[in-house]
Amino acid sequence: MNNLLDKFKKKIGNEAVVGIFMKTCDPAFVEVAGLAGLDYVILDMEHGPAGLENMQNLIRAAVVSGVLPIVRVPGTMEHMISQPLDIGAMGIQIPQIKNAEQIREAAQAAKFYPKGQRGVCRFVRAAGYSSVPGETYFKEANQTLVIAQLEGAEAIRNIDEILGTGAFDILFIGPYDLSQSLGVTGQVAHPTVVAEMRKIVEKAREKNIIVGTFTDSAESLAMWKNEGVKYLSYSVDVGLFYDKCAELVNNFYNI
Repeated sequence: MNNLLDKFKKKIGNEAVVGIFMKTCDPAFVEVAGLAGLDYVILDMEHGPAGLENMQNLIRAAVVSGVLPIVRVPGTMEHMISQPLDIGAMGIQIPQIKNAEQIREAAQAAKFYPKGQRGVCRFVRAAGYSSVPGETYFKEANQTLVIAQLEGAEAIRNIDEILGTGAFDILFIGPYDLSQSLGVTGQVAHPTVVAEMRKIVEKAREKNIIVGTFTDSAESLAMWKNEGVKYLSYSVDVGLFYDKCAELVNNFYNI
């Protein structure tokens, strides 16, 4: 596990990385993402249909193809965080973070003592079903990434306190929910949304905190990369597949 995670941490420490959100329940698509050279995939349990039983196969496919498996969990409850980690997620992305206390509690659920109070079980996939010595497993498990996803006006009001917790590795800005909270639903390129995102990026930069965001155009991907955002996700597997299918159809009927 740590070779893949260490490689990712080293790269993002020096340059931007790129990945995609994935709604798929088919490991083949995750494997393709890795073979294509993506740095990470966000396997989505908040807005995707995957459950724990097939999520472990998606994680296996990621590891086989050399792409870091990050799971966006559906909420902040302890079991929602610990269960994906038990099956081998190397990072968890926690949505709808609004204040410092939320991310502190989530981080506690993601880490073993002395960093947290995650429920202890060594007979899980992440521990090689008990084949990994306990001391080794608990130490390695505490290296997994915690990604705090901010999405609303309340989070913006509490940004200084959130950034001051030291409870997460990456701060992710969700532009779509942020646009809704600012009264311009879906308009992620709206000047108000961009301005608020830039404020967050600057505050995080002052504290040497890595920032990420979602993009769904080449222009926004380039813009945020140039502004120092390093954890960049570009679109969604189903959206990318749709775009290519639509392009094929359009080209075919214009031959």
